[in-house]
This record gives sequence, structure tokens and C-alpha cells, in this order.
Amino acid sequence: MSDERYHIARIDDLESYPVDDEGLTWRPIRRRFDIRSFGVNAYTAEQAGQRVVEEHREQDGHEEMYVVLSGRATFTLDGDEHDAPAGTFVHCLPGTLRGALAAEPGTTVMGIGAKPGVVFEPSAWEDVFVAFGHYRKGDVGRARTEFEKTVARNPDHWQGHYNFACLEALT
Repeated sequence: MSDERYHIARIDDLESYPVDDEGLTWRPIRRRFDIRSFGVNAYTAEQAGQRVVEEHREQDGHEEMYVVLSGRATFTLDGDEHDAPAGTFVHCLPGTLRGALAAEPGTTVMGIGAKPGVVFEPSAWEDVFVAFGHYRKGDVGRARTEFEKTVARNPDHWQGHYNFACLEALT
């Protein structure tokens, strides 16, 4: 549901892209709504034990908030494990080592983030995820088209060129 002032969608209405061969699915919320002030995405792990938030540290000042939308996740934060059933919020300051595994099949976690005091710029990794998502779905032509658009929009950034070359090497 949409008009000029608002947009409404259910998670199942969002596009979904396989992130890897392990069953992790990315749902690009920010792209769907063209949100330009903060990053927001959702990830679903089809099976218990699968990664639902990659292990990483935000070293550039980004704060992140995770919300478990469905299922149950086990978050590991600076080495400490925390049970997170649906409805749980997990806030991580920059530098916190974080990651999460699905504790139940179909666990979905939404991640929201931005750098305080800095104008948000969508990251090129989103375009790479879309292109490789098409590749993983078997649509190499659409993957190439997405990389062509990425490189045209950001000709001076290495990410599009490098990942496009990776796609070509794979195909």
C-alpha cells in the first residue's frame, strides 16, 4: 500500500536474495522504500544454526540496532552469548564484535544502522548483494545488468568493478 506520503509492505512483499549457499536470505528494506537517512535490512535463516547476522565490528562509527522479527536468535556480543526470541532488541555501539545464529528455523532479524552526525549514504554493497543474488538464483544476465548499473553510477569506486570481474570469473 502506498501513496506519496507513506508506503506499507509486509516482509513477504519485499524482494529476497540469497546471500550465500548456506540458506541466508537478504530482504533489502532500505532499497524497497528508498530510505535515505539510515540503513535497514532484514535477514532470514531457513534453518537453526545458520548465520543470521554476520560476525563483524563497525569500526567507522556506525551504531546498529537489531530486532528479532520472528523465530529466535543467539547473539554473540564481544564473546558473550545472549538468547534473543522474537521481539528482542539488540543495540551495538561502534567497535562491538557482533554476530548471530538462528536458534529456530525461519528466524528473521532486521538490522538498522547509521553513523551519528553524518549524512547517510547508501553503500555499494547493496548493489553487489542484488547482483550476486540474481546470480545465485540462476539469472546471470540480470546479475550482469545490475553490475553494469552499479559501475555506471559509481565509476570511481572499486567495489563494482571488482565484483563484476568476480562474476565474470565465475561464469
